Amino acid sequence: MIAPVPAIAIETPLSTDMGEMIAELNALLLTMSPPEACYHMTAEEMAGETTTVFVARIDGKVAACGALHRHPDGVAEVKRMYTRPAYQGLGLGGSILDRIIALATREGHSRLVLETGDKHPAAWRIYERAGFSRCGPVLDYPDSPYSIFYSRSLVTA
Repeated sequence: MIAPVPAIAIETPLSTDMGEMIAELNALLLTMSPPEACYHMTAEEMAGETTTVFVARIDGKVAACGALHRHPDGVAEVKRMYTRPAYQGLGLGGSILDRIIALATREGHSRLVLETGDKHPAAWRIYERAGFSRCGPVLDYPDSPYSIFYSRSLVTA
């Protein structure tokens, strides 16, 4: 069987199919963590000028996404990483993360950080393979038993 070829591009999160995937991601996260430990960006927040959203499509269907969200002082954040179950195992998350890292590096950010859940070992493996290390709370996230934090220094271009 020939593996499907993903197309990864910067897209708006305001499309109907992206709205459906964001709702799917939010619902999934709420099954794994209490609402107060879920730090969702809305599609409207994701569409703001400080955020770039990468979308992987296979045969035109939204398969995965991830975003770069910029903060002051050279810090950028990885947000909204998700691969739909039917597309897991194809390397989409790692490919999107590579795009996020490359963009953050090109823009001159010194550090990338992220918050993920305590029940997401597949995500941890992707982040650790990409050079992220666990750390304490980042940005304004509270220290929580439901959160795992990662950080990675960037060598700017």
